[in-house]
Amino acid sequence: MALNFREYPGEMGTAGSLQRRGDRSRDGSAKPRLKPKSGFKSKLKSGLKSKPRPARVPAARAKSAPASGAAAKPKSERSRDLILRSAAQLFRHQGFSATTLRQIAARAKIKAGSIYYHFHSKEEILDEVLDRGLRHVFETVKHAVERAGKASHRHRIGLAIEAHLVALLETSDFTSANIRIYGQLPEHLKKPHRPLRRAYAAYWDRLFRNARRAGEIRADMEIVPLRMFVIGSLNWTIEWFRLDNRQAVLELARRTEMLIFEGVRKP
Repeated sequence: MALNFREYPGEMGTAGSLQRRGDRSRDGSAKPRLKPKSGFKSKLKSGLKSKPRPARVPAARAKSAPASGAAAKPKSERSRDLILRSAAQLFRHQGFSATTLRQIAARAKIKAGSIYYHFHSKEEILDEVLDRGLRHVFETVKHAVERAGKASHRHRIGLAIEAHLVALLETSDFTSANIRIYGQLPEHLKKPHRPLRRAYAAYWDRLFRNARRAGEIRADMEIVPLRMFVIGSLNWTIEWFRLDNRQAVLELARRTEMLIFEGVRKP
């Protein structure tokens, strides 16, 4: 008998567009140029002078910047990245609602008003933090599996497990913030991220379904609960496993693959 499963709020994944979050609005239409809210300067510390806002760097252009270290990036992009990383750290440890723009600015060691040169609101920062965490995991997993070519399905799933854990290590602040706070967010903040989450879930479903079709997974195994178990287990490692050692991460991936395919019963 098939079981019914709601979308797991902590999963990093169902089928949808991989369009960048910054290029669309919440209803999926082209994102209009935002205007500063009336009186937003009054929220800042008195004495801050209003300065003309420079043009924002489009996300796609920022993505194509040289990746040869932080020094190779333009100053505006480095500042933007610093704000996002600082926000991710705060969201991760104290949640979205409890985090203020002043706290983000203080952690980034910039003036509070400088945030508005890059982002119009805390919600816009949240959008990019959530998107960056999951997108990096998804792209890392896809790249690892694609490089495997015609390997066995078990090997491909093993590579996906390994890549997911390595990606958690590489962007731990962003992925951890995504995993910890997504389920606590109000509906209007979660909705824009569902297409990417569903696309990632669907990607894993295909990996498991292909393995079942090839006889490498039991025919009576239901795919959705299997995927939820695996991804949920991988995501939860941020709470109990030290992801600062790559070799330890690779060993954990190997043991996870063995557990899935061989179980815990003594042979």
